[in-house]
Amino acid sequence: MLLKNKKIAIIGAGPVGLTMAKLLQQNGIDVTVYERDKDAVTRISGGTLDLHKETGQKVMQKAGLLENYYAMAKPMGRTVADKNAGILFSKNPTAENQYDNPEINRNDLRQLLLASLKNDTVVWDRKFTGLKEENGKWLLQFENEIEATADFVIGANGGMSVARKYITDATIEYTGTLIIQGEVAVPEVECPDFCQLCNDTILMIAGDGNLLVANPKNGNVLSYSVIFKKPEESAESKLNFESKENIIAFLTTRFADWHETYKQLFRATSSFVLWPTRKIALDKPWKKNRHLPITLIGDAAHIMPPFAGQGLNIGLVDALILSENLTNGEFESIEDAIYDYEKQMMVYANEAQLETGKNEAAMIDRNFSFLKNYQ
Repeated sequence: MLLKNKKIAIIGAGPVGLTMAKLLQQNGIDVTVYERDKDAVTRISGGTLDLHKETGQKVMQKAGLLENYYAMAKPMGRTVADKNAGILFSKNPTAENQYDNPEINRNDLRQLLLASLKNDTVVWDRKFTGLKEENGKWLLQFENEIEATADFVIGANGGMSVARKYITDATIEYTGTLIIQGEVAVPEVECPDFCQLCNDTILMIAGDGNLLVANPKNGNVLSYSVIFKKPEESAESKLNFESKENIIAFLTTRFADWHETYKQLFRATSSFVLWPTRKIALDKPWKKNRHLPITLIGDAAHIMPPFAGQGLNIGLVDALILSENLTNGEFESIEDAIYDYEKQMMVYANEAQLETGKNEAAMIDRNFSFLKNYQ
């Protein structure tokens, strides 16, 4: 086996990094995951995630975790409304499609994956800062002068990954869209009219260059995203994220012509996060002259906006292909296994980015044609 007596380090305990660790451990490989979060119960904010049948769910099945995913995820219907809070279209999950793409809370997915790993697989409170080659191994460096060694490093630590520079000169590109994410702690009390409009489904409303997507069942909160074309710098500067009230005022003004139900949602919001959408282009060849084995998976390799729901699913495919290449006995060296994975990834991840880009362009052009996919 290529990884016999090798120590593997994965940087990042997101779903892709943890899934990679699970797939390697199934084959008896020594793997450690290093994560910047303080501990396993550090809360992750953000919308729910859905695993697609032909990608993410197949990876979960390979990891022996598909039934666990089904048990924790929620089948969610879809409702499309208009700016006047009128319902245009609504459908609920059926017995036939309930497992097509059930939604799972990010924290629940992390706990599902952690429970499948050996004790102490993840080392918490390790903010990765860099790598050095030392005596034929990688020396991993973390804040507070903490170090660790590994034979093979896999970067799975998101779009701003420090590990990327060792593999490619590609840099983050901002795509021109802004997402304001909000959470409501007690939606039934704080925004009952909006909760009623959602009706326990994922709600989508498009108009005036805005897209609003909400999930009333994201763990114990209602989460939503307001998506729109990035404004001019003078307008963006008004978004003072030190002040929740400032964001509420911005959204209330931007949605002035929308129904009061939506303004109720904004006023009820307990916290906001600003996310300028980003991508990493895959049009540049990755460096071949790596003296020691290293590669990237997930957002670290190919972050993309969420407009096609592909990011996590493609990242899980990365983990599956790379783990199989490293363990199936078909490659003569770790480097050969890595390069074959990267060659495949460049194709399918680029296709996912193109689909995402088309949806984003449709949104910015205000035709919102991709909403037809939900009808």
